[in-house]
Amino acid sequence: MNILAIDTSNLVLAVSVCTEDKVLGECATNLKKNHSVRLMPMISSLLDEVGMAPDELSAIVIARGPGSYTGVRIGVATAKSMAWALNIPLVGISSLEVLAWNGAYFPGLIVPLFDARRSQVYTGTYRWGKDGVESVHPDRIILFKEALEEWKRSDEQESILFLGDDLSIHREAAIDTLGERAVFAPVSYQLPRAAHLAAAGIKALRSGRVEDTADFTPTYLQLAEAEAKWLANRK
Repeated sequence: MNILAIDTSNLVLAVSVCTEDKVLGECATNLKKNHSVRLMPMISSLLDEVGMAPDELSAIVIARGPGSYTGVRIGVATAKSMAWALNIPLVGISSLEVLAWNGAYFPGLIVPLFDARRSQVYTGTYRWGKDGVESVHPDRIILFKEALEEWKRSDEQESILFLGDDLSIHREAAIDTLGERAVFAPVSYQLPRAAHLAAAGIKALRSGRVEDTADFTPTYLQLAEAEAKWLANRK
């Protein structure tokens, strides 16, 4: 099984080519540059490097959001187009779940997060299980302060591992509320990896979970500001 994994959901642009038991190649940047210009050349270059033609791919795995509206759309549109053209399965994985894989073997709660502005975060809660990351609570957008209070009141007073490139914005609030229960990943673990996205996709494929390529849509968790204003004006 040859998997192409694509993540454009935030500043990170990440692509990997993997089999079920090997990472053949991986490329990633964390730069404020146009993903739409750089994505296809990165895919083409990586496939060339690993010596694989597009028609040798078995499936496309895409980080479906939440994250940057534009970034998510770029990745989803590219993945859908390739899956349709190659007539291969498409698998969508939560962008937060991809990041949660960086918490492999952590014994407590794993909390990936992306800043969503106005003191809000996109976040979900996960645990490490025998087959990889397992969701504990669904992804959501929430005021970080509210989420912290929920975790503080939890019956299980376990450590919580926070993951994400936006930790610097929310680190102090987490420490103030949770104290020593708050654990923060090193810088090298704060960015999602496309190889982890491929692993999550392979797990989904084994369980028979694939997308309808034509109807597949990103997961935003909230309306874009422009769309919200447009709907409000129509009312």
